[in-house]
Amino acid sequence: MIRIKSIHLYENKNSFLNGLTPGVKALYILIAILIPPILGYDLAKLGFIALSILLLRTSGVFKKTYSMIFISGFIVLSVFIVQGLFGLSNITPAFQIGPLIFYQEGLLTGLDIMLNILNIIFSMSVFILTTKPADIADALVSRGVSPRLGYVFVSLFLLVPQMTSRMAIITDAQKSRGMETDGNLFVRLKAFLPLISPVIMSSFMDIKERTVALEVRGFNSKSPKTFLNEFIPSKANRPIFIILIISMVGSILYRVV
Repeated sequence: MIRIKSIHLYENKNSFLNGLTPGVKALYILIAILIPPILGYDLAKLGFIALSILLLRTSGVFKKTYSMIFISGFIVLSVFIVQGLFGLSNITPAFQIGPLIFYQEGLLTGLDIMLNILNIIFSMSVFILTTKPADIADALVSRGVSPRLGYVFVSLFLLVPQMTSRMAIITDAQKSRGMETDGNLFVRLKAFLPLISPVIMSSFMDIKERTVALEVRGFNSKSPKTFLNEFIPSKANRPIFIILIISMVGSILYRVV
């Protein structure tokens, strides 16, 4: 039997997060990003980072965040170096490496940016890794959003894994033709253009095929839409929604008072 590999990041582990609606998890992202600056405490960022990691671990999808953390590590390192050396508020020297002087104010700014990046990555991972793209589209359309807009929104979640899968297939095909794709940086750069061109062209062809398929299925029909698979949320969905709303309102009131 042939197994078709999934092209999205979602993975159903029958976990607590899989039973929550996309709207509740989207609300969690909003709250995780907004509450720390509203309260003005860095500990709030650490708290949401720890909570997101706990949720991802209990859902069995934490390992999928490794690649995102690895990529963001280069960004954070660059921010630390730039802020530590050339930050506008730099006054107090922290340490020196040769002729380079790193300042305390810049390093603290870099730390704050790092916490923001990690908070965004982990909170969005809670949504992306535990929410089926089809459920997102159904939730949007059922709330009155245009099916076109819903499809475009969901396509954003499929773009990266689809491109990655296609790149791996094309890389294997080019290797079978004798192209050298592994080696030093020069060899990789030399093989980049022959690899990226088929990926882009095949993506355009895939978009055209999807457009024709959607038109054939009456995607633009004005008739009321029906859903083949109805998402049934868990019993914890409503209490979690209420807790998130109370947390948001409470943090705003705390800041005002």
